[in-house]
Amino acid sequence: MTAGGTKASVKFDALQKSFGNVKVLEEFNLEVEPGEFLVLLGASGSGKTTALRILSGLETPSAGRVYIGERDVTEVLPKYRDISMVFQSYALYPHKTVAENIGFPLKVKKLKKADMDAAILDAAKQVQLEPLLERYPRELSGGQRQRVALARAIIRRPSVFLMDEPLSNLDAKLRGHMRAELKHMQGTLGITTIYVTHDQIEAMTLAHRVAVLEKGVLQQLASPAEIYNNPANLFVAQFIGSPAMNVIHGELEGNSFLTNGVKVKTKVKGKVPQAIAGVRPEDCNVTAPSKATLKGQIYTTELIGDHTLVTVNWGSDQIVVKAHKDFDGKQGDEVGVMLPPENLYIFDETNGERIR
Repeated sequence: MTAGGTKASVKFDALQKSFGNVKVLEEFNLEVEPGEFLVLLGASGSGKTTALRILSGLETPSAGRVYIGERDVTEVLPKYRDISMVFQSYALYPHKTVAENIGFPLKVKKLKKADMDAAILDAAKQVQLEPLLERYPRELSGGQRQRVALARAIIRRPSVFLMDEPLSNLDAKLRGHMRAELKHMQGTLGITTIYVTHDQIEAMTLAHRVAVLEKGVLQQLASPAEIYNNPANLFVAQFIGSPAMNVIHGELEGNSFLTNGVKVKTKVKGKVPQAIAGVRPEDCNVTAPSKATLKGQIYTTELIGDHTLVTVNWGSDQIVVKAHKDFDGKQGDEVGVMLPPENLYIFDETNGERIR
């Protein structure tokens, strides 16, 4: 058995889960390194929360095993798995103070009061809650309540932290602040952390590695940079990035992508009758029509602050370009779009597979 506070590995081995005739997880295999911050990323219904609940013991798998360290915990009760879970809803006791909420896991262990008080203060310090220890949850902001939930998880010094969309109830500014706190906390404690979210920004900023799921199937497991720069398939390419990767329909002939009668050079070769060229908004440029790869009319412009998003009509597709903040084109103007071959990703439209 792993000792409390040690860094434990986690393994999902051929995990399957069905609810009736609906398959939620299909042959899910994943190994998490000791001390790693791994994010399970996917849309609603992708199976990410189900995988977390199976690891925590709140769900049983239809097939497969789960391991914490060397121990098979598939049939072990949740309280004996040496984990701490942080929920989206905080799950605080409203009639207990912050200190009592944080210390509740130790009260169950019947520690001496002096030891418990010291542990509560130490956990509170790690999430900047010392001045609030005597308050009740109703007197706290959403961010403060989430920090109480984190402190309660920290105090147990588990082998593994499990976090299920813990920031989704917070406003955008507070989410940014809490992301930084979470990352610092995990880096300081070094405890293996598995974090579930549908928010790609959380995944990209927090994770050592990201596991992208769709309909119960693992699509890609890699570092945030690798997933962004080298997506395994069309689903991952479109799911990661904001604004999303542009999708241009056409066909691949040799090392040229043909779209609406225009040939665009590519790095890859092949023959794909139904192909998609993907290009990220920051990897293409708006220019004069005479100098461009493609040309079309501006559909809309959006000043974001440090840049302007320019949406250009191209046949039945639209191409979003991240342009300079001072871009002054107007709706209806004809503009050109440059598509550098080194920044194009080519996919087979029929199955989403990347052509390499």
